[in-house]
Amino acid sequence: MHPFLWSLIGGIVIGLSSWLLLFSLGRVAGISGITSGLLVPNAPSGDHAWRWAFVLGLIGVGAAMATLTAQPQIAQRPVLLLVVAGLLVGYGTVTGSGCTSGHGVCGLGRRSVRSLAATLVFMGLGMSTVAIAKALLA
Repeated sequence: MHPFLWSLIGGIVIGLSSWLLLFSLGRVAGISGITSGLLVPNAPSGDHAWRWAFVLGLIGVGAAMATLTAQPQIAQRPVLLLVVAGLLVGYGTVTGSGCTSGHGVCGLGRRSVRSLAATLVFMGLGMSTVAIAKALLA
């Protein structure tokens, strides 16, 4: 199957799943908010169940698709670099009041001006980071 078709299917599934979560539970499918909600010890009854189902579904379906489809080979990165990158993403998520899925997928779908601004900033900075990294490594 053509890679663009896989991307189209993935985008449709992400859109449908975020709509289904909003329609059924009234929750935004922001991954950082869902996973951080798992750390709340006194959450309302049943709150952890849907969060665990969502997170395990992300991991399980991702692992299944990686097993069933041909994946491109990527270069290994040093563990310290991955840890620092993860911490920076976490810091950005907290200071930006949400993540790419919350703002980019759900916020834009609800026509949130705040989500539009956040999405423009993190997409612009992401593209700039790639351009700078490619220029420095070339």
